[in-house]
Amino acid sequence: MMPADRSLLLKLLDLPTAGPLETKGEVRLWDAMRTYADAATDIGFDVLRFAAPDPSVLDRPGVPVLLRDTGPGFLACQPSLVLRIGPAAPAVMFNVHLDTVAPFEPAGFDGTRFVGRGAIDAKGPAVALLAGVRAALATEPSVGRDVGVLIQAVSGEEGGAMGTFGTRPLVEAGFHGELNVFCEPTGLRYLPRCSASMTACVRVDGEDAIDDEPHRGHNATVLLGFLAQHLADDLPKHGQLCVAGLHTGRMHNRVYGRGELLLNIPYDSPEAAAKMAAALEDGLRTGITAFEARFRRSPSYARTATDAARITGLRWLKRDLPALPAQDIPLLDAFVPRWPDDEPGFTCDALWLAGVPGTKTAVLGPGSLGANNAHSRGEYADVGELDRFGDLVREIVVRFARDGGA
Repeated sequence: MMPADRSLLLKLLDLPTAGPLETKGEVRLWDAMRTYADAATDIGFDVLRFAAPDPSVLDRPGVPVLLRDTGPGFLACQPSLVLRIGPAAPAVMFNVHLDTVAPFEPAGFDGTRFVGRGAIDAKGPAVALLAGVRAALATEPSVGRDVGVLIQAVSGEEGGAMGTFGTRPLVEAGFHGELNVFCEPTGLRYLPRCSASMTACVRVDGEDAIDDEPHRGHNATVLLGFLAQHLADDLPKHGQLCVAGLHTGRMHNRVYGRGELLLNIPYDSPEAAAKMAAALEDGLRTGITAFEARFRRSPSYARTATDAARITGLRWLKRDLPALPAQDIPLLDAFVPRWPDDEPGFTCDALWLAGVPGTKTAVLGPGSLGANNAHSRGEYADVGELDRFGDLVREIVVRFARDGGA
């Protein structure tokens, strides 16, 4: 990365780009993408698309309920950008997201380390990507002449949007290559697959009560707490589970009769998704039965136990997303370490390349979501790891060009 690249990254880090699903604060994705587009055009890229998504993207299968409930108004501040240098085919495509999680963190650079929201996920990789393409153009004359390089700089990756209004419509519009690389932190190992996830909401709809007479109401806190522990013990026998938020209320002087428990379930195939959905429904039934047996004689919780099955329901907030199956990518196998087959992967926008004919897709980037504090306080990226990623980008593009896009 040259001094101009470091300046570009600091500019991007200074812009708050957490989307409206993450924060009520200022969203400056338009500014961030303009800044990125200007840097890309300086090295020869053309802007093919720079626009907010059409509201119709929310009226599609697989769109999370959260997006439908929010309504299309928020899409106005969620643009995506498509850049290309060279022909449309053969081409290698890189996808990187410029939206971030909240909260915003101030940018900084001490000469070796960048800090700030998006440093590793994924503004740092976005800048290193441009540096790598620039180096490839200087190395191999056929890059940009005989083979193309396409960049999707998207919104809608964070906040639970799952790429449904960012990456998905771009892929469906044909903005992809024969080789597609999604820039996410993988420790510079290429991940040749991508899981998807579904989110379930277990909801209790009972009646409140005052703290002096708790037996008169339904105690959603006790019921959902019991079900959370039951499902946490039961569902991992069938697959991976994240027991997420549980909410009923914040006051100490009342019994809350309503509340919800959120569960996130990753999967790597439609068969695995169906298996986990069935396991959740079975686990919920056995959990309610166990709760009834445990508390039906309790003075405070007998009413909750008696009515547990009636007042407890299951709603899917996110479901039916594709998963990208594992594939062999000889070009990457030649020089990039492969993510171990027995190590769990993760979910990202690469899932939208599942089933697209004539494509190979990988996830590859510097750093680690955990070690680099992505999605948490103190997110950072070291110059060395960004430079190594830029070197890999250069090598991918050059080899792709020399192989004639094969």
